[in-house]
Amino acid sequence: RRPARVAVMLALAHKIQDAIDRGTVRDRAEVARRLGFTRARITHLLDLTLLAPDLQERILFVEAVDGVEPMSERALRAVAHAGSWVEQRGAWAAPFCG
Repeated sequence: RRPARVAVMLALAHKIQDAIDRGTVRDRAEVARRLGFTRARITHLLDLTLLAPDLQERILFVEAVDGVEPMSERALRAVAHAGSWVEQRGAWAAPFCG
């Protein structure tokens, strides 16, 4: 067992947002340059921080078992873009998120 990839990506997203908020980095473009990512990838990561707090907490405890990832980051981004936190919770209940 190990933390699921989505849990690691969510934690990274929070670290990135914290660095931007504290002024350690100027903006997403600077983060992208420093990490060797595209700006789009940074945006994808930071989209995870739009999830309802209770969903984020659940994600942080998700584990991959025997190398099998329980959910995809793409699916989580779809949940994050579902709308309000109430709508996100409904999207979370969809079969692809468990």
